[in-house]
Amino acid sequence: MPLPRGLARFNRRVTNRITGPIASRAPGFAIVIHAGRRSGRVYRTPVNVFLIDGRYVFALTYGRDSDWVRNVLAAGRCEIETRGKLVRLADPALVTDDTRRDIPRPARWILGALDVDEFLVLTPRG
Repeated sequence: MPLPRGLARFNRRVTNRITGPIASRAPGFAIVIHAGRRSGRVYRTPVNVFLIDGRYVFALTYGRDSDWVRNVLAAGRCEIETRGKLVRLADPALVTDDTRRDIPRPARWILGALDVDEFLVLTPRG
């Protein structure tokens, strides 16, 4: 079960502005750069991400109906800033995994406590 939408609104207005500069460099985090489905406006959203077997796996802490997820699915691509570099990604796929088996152990425990079992998987593209 994803985190409440009210918390998402608070994070978008407050927390994301604070964590944004850190998320592009901290392990387990990134900034997703995506375009609005209707507006075309470019957005930058801090997220949890893990590099697993050459693919980027995003924990969907607010579920698959989050705007950034819907934008990436509609476009079929996005970019992320992670560990100080820009990575182009494509071929998004939604995955449900209640075991979270591929996620690193400490993050697996936290995501399990939050009951997060939905992920968005993308592949790097030159």
